[in-house]
Amino acid sequence: MGINRNPTEANKGAKTNIQWFPGHMAKARRLLAENLSKVDAVVELLDARAPLSSENPEIDKLLKNKPRVVAANKSDLADPAVTAEYVRIFKERGIRLIPVDSRSGAGTAQVREALFELMAEKLSRKAEKGLQQYTIKTMVVGIPNVGKSTFINRLLGRNKAVTGDRPGVTRGEQWLRVDDRIVLLDTPGLLWPRFDDQRTGFVLSCAGSIKDDVTDRSEIASFLLLYLLDNYKGVLADKYGIDEAAVLEEAADNTVSRLGTVGFRALEEVALKNGCLRKGGVADVDRASAKVLDDLRAGRLGRISLDLPEGFTR
Repeated sequence: MGINRNPTEANKGAKTNIQWFPGHMAKARRLLAENLSKVDAVVELLDARAPLSSENPEIDKLLKNKPRVVAANKSDLADPAVTAEYVRIFKERGIRLIPVDSRSGAGTAQVREALFELMAEKLSRKAEKGLQQYTIKTMVVGIPNVGKSTFINRLLGRNKAVTGDRPGVTRGEQWLRVDDRIVLLDTPGLLWPRFDDQRTGFVLSCAGSIKDDVTDRSEIASFLLLYLLDNYKGVLADKYGIDEAAVLEEAADNTVSRLGTVGFRALEEVALKNGCLRKGGVADVDRASAKVLDDLRAGRLGRISLDLPEGFTR
């Protein structure tokens, strides 16, 4: 199953071409390849709000045959029904997807258990050779701002890794001991060179995995508002007091670019209804964009999933 794109067509008519692969991304890619031989297994963190968009399409090629545990972090911010459906979808692909909330610790114990299950055969061979206390070496990988450092800190039970609310705060290589049986290698967040699907760039921008200063923030916010109007009816009315039906009806006959005619119109309404104004009472869409994106990332819009499986209805 893929992403349900048809209900919104939210990237139709978009001007922004989000391609972000600066020098430190290339360096992170090299580090991943260099360090892969040092570890027994890999923990791949996805964003539970966007399990498909945050899944590196090159991950199989990059990791080769290295054993892998896949965890969907920030599950506390995602739509639980959608997350449950993705657990089923990933299972059909032969992958166990473990929902995780690193802030509360929910799911981290299951990730640890999955590592031991994954390494059971190797641990058994080591024990047969007389090595009873083998330490599993694990690498944690994921896109920027997926919560790797918070996840590691939760496993460690102490604040050891560097954390922040902006993509790209993890620097260099850090080996961190969980206990006598597991050590973790933290690595910088890794994006892939380009997005084959423009929607992926919009979703990752909404989630905060791509820095706001390399995108048109008002276009990203318009995409988000259009997506919410189409898939989470009532959220914008409850949070921002806008008339959702009126916004949708106003552009009902214009199918050229719903991103502009519906999404941007909704953004203007958010600005006007919530005091984001310039001189003369004009809508300040820049302030409104920042507000909408911050509200999503902080969970103030409720539990929202940005990737809906094909055929899934809420």
